[in-house]
Amino acid sequence: MRLNLTHSMTNELLNLIIISLIPGIELRGSIPVGIAQGLDPLMVFSIAVLLNVLIAVMGFWFLDRLWDNWISRIRFFKHHLEKNRKKAHEAVEKYGYLGLLLFVAIPFPGTGAYTGTLVAWALGMDRKKSMTMIAIGVLIAGVVVTAVSVGAINAVS
Repeated sequence: MRLNLTHSMTNELLNLIIISLIPGIELRGSIPVGIAQGLDPLMVFSIAVLLNVLIAVMGFWFLDRLWDNWISRIRFFKHHLEKNRKKAHEAVEKYGYLGLLLFVAIPFPGTGAYTGTLVAWALGMDRKKSMTMIAIGVLIAGVVVTAVSVGAINAVS
């Protein structure tokens, strides 16, 4: 199967990808833009969700490297991260992974995959469980944003 993309469609897909990867905007901005540009809503949803799930995977990897190679060597940061992880343990016990899922699923700026990954990493939450909850949260947010975007665009048309 060969995908035949026009120049305009290539630009629209590139816009979708770039907006999906902007911290704080992510799929909450890319899905409405992609659909408004006339791209297929299912394709827009799929690309935006996939990229946002990859943000979590790459985010943990990046934070680990940043910590191992730079931040952990600064005594101030090491001390405060360890102290805050101990304080946060109670909140994690109370709200846990469901809280992480809900935080990522709420389609407001700043509550997406980047922030969810940073929170899970900083609190020392289990990687597999965190990535699973972040992925489910991204999926829920994607469904909500896609439904609202399609509904709004249909209402305007």
